[in-house]
Amino acid sequence: MSSPHIKSAAVAAALTALDEGRAPERPVYREAVRALLTALADRAPGRSVEVRVPPYGAVQCLPGPRHTRGTPPNVVEMDPPTWLALATGRLSWADAVTDGRVQVSGNRADLSAHLPL
Repeated sequence: MSSPHIKSAAVAAALTALDEGRAPERPVYREAVRALLTALADRAPGRSVEVRVPPYGAVQCLPGPRHTRGTPPNVVEMDPPTWLALATGRLSWADAVTDGRVQVSGNRADLSAHLPL
């Protein structure tokens, strides 16, 4: 299943900037991160895991027990370059976790079945 979010101009521009060794412009970075988070939420709807990519966005996804208050029990957090790499298949989930590029908590906080998008 492919999503139009993955093919957005912001995602392409952010990946190009990263490939060239430069940081994407903030608005482009923000749009790229949010587009890919939206694609994840569309692909794996639910509210049992919160995926955070500060400072640009967060979504709840994956079916299971719904969380409503306080810190969710299942959280995945990473920086924007890691999220773009995971979402687009440039980095595997296992490598990101092993390298400490992704912080996970909770028994449902495994996105490997949903990535890359």
